[in-house]
Amino acid sequence: MTTARPYHHGDLRTALLRQAERTLEEHGADGLSLRELARDVGVSHGAPRRHFSDKRALLDALAEEGYERLGRRLDAALNDSEGELGDLTERLVLFAQIYVEFAVEHRALLGLMHGSKEGSRGDRLRESNDRAFAAPVLLLAEARARGDIDPDTTGRVDMTVLAVLQGLAVLAATGMNGAKPLGVLVSETVETLLAGLRPR
Repeated sequence: MTTARPYHHGDLRTALLRQAERTLEEHGADGLSLRELARDVGVSHGAPRRHFSDKRALLDALAEEGYERLGRRLDAALNDSEGELGDLTERLVLFAQIYVEFAVEHRALLGLMHGSKEGSRGDRLRESNDRAFAAPVLLLAEARARGDIDPDTTGRVDMTVLAVLQGLAVLAATGMNGAKPLGVLVSETVETLLAGLRPR
């Protein structure tokens, strides 16, 4: 009979999340279990429950961290570009490129992030989603204020932009963008989208 390995990891939560993401990318969410995760990280099978009460809590934490990482990338790019990329098209292309790159690099993680957001746990994920997209939402609000796009304030425009770019990200992540270079596809999509959003 084997004895359980003691809890001795310096930063177990981070180690579990890193390994969980690797497993998610390789085998999907169905391939994840707290027991096997503990084995892969090298701790006792009960140690992960110090941080995650069950598999759903682990997946939610992984999704929340994914939103945080995406948000940091978007914030850094859009904030650093202010003054250099004054044109709405250029800044929206930059946002789309970062989002699509993230989707291609972390296909399974993005799928998890956009999964079910029902119940109290779903509220946290929606809040993480809102924080992640704060910079592009502000970009669209400023464009409305300047009269660059339709002055709609119902959220319809923002939802349209995010939905189109989400669809673009899925196409890129699944390799369905065809022979057209990804950068060209992104810029053409944004230009077409903006053409329909201009005030009439």
